[in-house]
Amino acid sequence: MRTKGLFDFGPVLGYFFRKKDPSRHSNFNLRTMHTINKISMLMFLAGLIYMLVKFVILR
Repeated sequence: MRTKGLFDFGPVLGYFFRKKDPSRHSNFNLRTMHTINKISMLMFLAGLIYMLVKFVILR
């Protein structure tokens, strides 16, 4: 099994830390959608880390 592509966090980090593009149209709904997406990704990662820690401690 090839694991090289499994841990490629470049697109995720690029989504969080990208620069503002002046040619890209932005409005309130689009900014709100991206904010909710970022919050949901952070919550997922926090839950995943919690589950891994819990698994390691109870093992």
